[in-house]
Amino acid sequence: MKEKNNLSCRELTLRKTAAFIKKHDNYVILTHSSPDGDTLGAGYALYYGLKEIGKTASVICPDLIPKKYDYFVHETDHVNRETATVIAVDVADKKLLGSLDEVFGDIVDLSIDHHISNTRFAKNLYLDANAAATCEIIYELLSFMRVNINTITAKALYTGLATDTGCFKYSNVTAKTHYIASQLYEFPVDAANINKLMFDTKSKKLLELERMVLDTAEFHFDDKCMLLTVTEQMQEKTGCSGPDLEGIAVISRSVEGIEAGATIKQIGEKTYKVSLRTYPPIDASLICKQLGGGGHIAAAGATVEGELDEVKAKILTAVKNVMEEV
Repeated sequence: MKEKNNLSCRELTLRKTAAFIKKHDNYVILTHSSPDGDTLGAGYALYYGLKEIGKTASVICPDLIPKKYDYFVHETDHVNRETATVIAVDVADKKLLGSLDEVFGDIVDLSIDHHISNTRFAKNLYLDANAAATCEIIYELLSFMRVNINTITAKALYTGLATDTGCFKYSNVTAKTHYIASQLYEFPVDAANINKLMFDTKSKKLLELERMVLDTAEFHFDDKCMLLTVTEQMQEKTGCSGPDLEGIAVISRSVEGIEAGATIKQIGEKTYKVSLRTYPPIDASLICKQLGGGGHIAAAGATVEGELDEVKAKILTAVKNVMEEV
């Protein structure tokens, strides 16, 4: 089994990544569990790009893909998994492959990612930690390879850019992000409709869940830290779970004075997924690193074991440690 930080992982340049992709013909493309717009957008954009140059590829997601992505998510090729070249997109740690970890976790040939916390679990890695989204990297890769980008590819790429930047509101947005978005606007991507689907559309059951979650709100450290809890009982009562919970993590962003907002989602009897959102000068990745996870400066995550009170205590200790250092 590979070490968490695989010393044998070879870090590639854009040019070498392009050469690697051209060298092989059959691919399995993996996305992370609880899929979001960036991992799906990157996976399917890469798939459509590979098809343009005569390759065969299959996109595999460990969880059910929400129907809201149907405008670019379609059935992919049948590929022999035993002989295929395996690429993981937007996956910082093989644990994030969920149910696919056991089969693919130790045989990923190439990881394409933008998370500074990437554990280098793959044989090869193309990492751009300055990219706002993995879709930004995929766009650059396809452009470098002079692969034809069509409308459906552009829709997938735009989705990743928009969702990982909060519709271009977050601090990870750069001039390059806006430039790539402007190039995608040359296609009929219907950005307004994509933004409505991603940011402005909620089901009644999600509204009910949000009401319950807000009732759990706790404030700590002079109201600079906010904790929200989503229990299994709430998920069962409302019928919201998995990808339906995607928007809960950003609630704290709209609360005045919050520097660190943690959403604690129960995913097992004594297992909780922690999603952290922060504002400067607090680094979310440093907090989640203490919890065994990782991510970006403004958004990170971890899986924590224990009773709910114990999990909260661990989170608060990690937040306090980082707050005291800034």
